[in-house]
Amino acid sequence: MRLTTIRYEHGTRAARVEGDRLVLLDAVDVGAVLRGATDARSDGEEVAASDVERAPLVVRPDKIVCVGVNYRDHIAEMGREPPTAPTYFAKYRRALIGARDDISLPPVDVSTHVDWEAELAVVIGSELRYGSASEAMAAIAGFTVLNDVSVRDYQRRTTQFLAGKTFEGMTPLGPDLVTTDEVGDGSGLDISAEVDGVIKQSSNTSELVFGAVDIVADLSRIITLEPGDVIATGTPGGVGAARTPPEWMREGTVLRTTIARLGECRNVCVAEERRPDGRRDRMKG
Repeated sequence: MRLTTIRYEHGTRAARVEGDRLVLLDAVDVGAVLRGATDARSDGEEVAASDVERAPLVVRPDKIVCVGVNYRDHIAEMGREPPTAPTYFAKYRRALIGARDDISLPPVDVSTHVDWEAELAVVIGSELRYGSASEAMAAIAGFTVLNDVSVRDYQRRTTQFLAGKTFEGMTPLGPDLVTTDEVGDGSGLDISAEVDGVIKQSSNTSELVFGAVDIVADLSRIITLEPGDVIATGTPGGVGAARTPPEWMREGTVLRTTIARLGECRNVCVAEERRPDGRRDRMKG
């Protein structure tokens, strides 16, 4: 099954994907469906998928947990040793954008070091605490596409990653949740990032040091995982920061993030200009 979240009337709405049609569900987003707001298989109004905008798959997740240095090819390009435990950091909900939304670049006097990071994202479907591997697998609702767009100079200001990882309006999430009955545990999926038509990352989720089930079981020992929580599992080799010279995204850059059997996000980088009243204002170039 495939589920998605669209912008609808004055808010958002969950929907079930049926080919090129969407069946609207009585829930504000996929997270609400997973929390039991409605039956994902229920009937409803149908709309054409091409006629609607995709919102972030989960609009207000309780948790967005990310894993760093978790692909063997990325670890090698960064000159690091494989970790003995997952490296966790967090994002906040305002970082999330939809699968076709613009990426909001910070003003150039804040940073120009904006990098791409294609990632497989796990969406939790049922509450889990102190889960075994089999219980962790059962708690996963499915998988989706995420790009952990990162502001590298802020990320590296200290040993803590968070500052460079949760800039607002920079993390595409979607377009669909694909359930585990279709894609299993998320292993063996080709993953790529394309920047202005050039493939920069090309790998497979088999390169993960800690797979989705490992991560979910481990996290459940630390905190209770809840329906709608999002977990980004790490990025493969090919990031801009590891290139010589480093490569950064800029205004007008088109970022395409693809995972086999899950779909793709396509996002254009636009400048965010600060206004005197302090509100955010995105201006397309």
